[in-house]
Amino acid sequence: MTDLTQILLSAQNGEPRAAEQLLPLVYEELRKLAAAKLTHERPGQTLQATALVHEAWLRLAGPDQHTWNGRGHFFGAAAEAMRRILIEGARRKQRVCHGGGLARVDADTAEMVTPVGDSDELLTVNDALDRLAAVDTRKAELVKLRYFVGLTIEETAEALGISAPTAKREWAYARAWLHREIRATRG
Repeated sequence: MTDLTQILLSAQNGEPRAAEQLLPLVYEELRKLAAAKLTHERPGQTLQATALVHEAWLRLAGPDQHTWNGRGHFFGAAAEAMRRILIEGARRKQRVCHGGGLARVDADTAEMVTPVGDSDELLTVNDALDRLAAVDTRKAELVKLRYFVGLTIEETAEALGISAPTAKREWAYARAWLHREIRATRG
């Protein structure tokens, strides 16, 4: 049994110091995953990988701390926390008090205004993902781990307790399903 699994079991048994022991073991991995996800965001993104990890950690180890049934469950919860943080940020940016659909403009390039698409895209993917979860929970979890956390097929397979070829097939299916759903809502 790995150190991570032992600490997760300790946390599940209510040991108060388990969260303190858990953070150093998962911090770098969570930070790398957050950084990988944020590289796909639009330039000028105000949320940094460290801040995303810290916010996700506060949700994972906060007062409403849940128990995790191993590594896969923990990273699934981390993926969900990061997804919710990114979705909340996208929704916040779309509010009228934050400029609504207006694009952030650098003063030096004011004549080169482009429409904002990332917040809309993120919300569209989130809505389609919710519909996928209603049809197939595991495929939705796989998408969360791949799209929002940035895990590889192998890491996702391990986190979900399935084989890598199964994860690859389900990833291909989920991507096609989401693509069809998103295209249907846009057109």
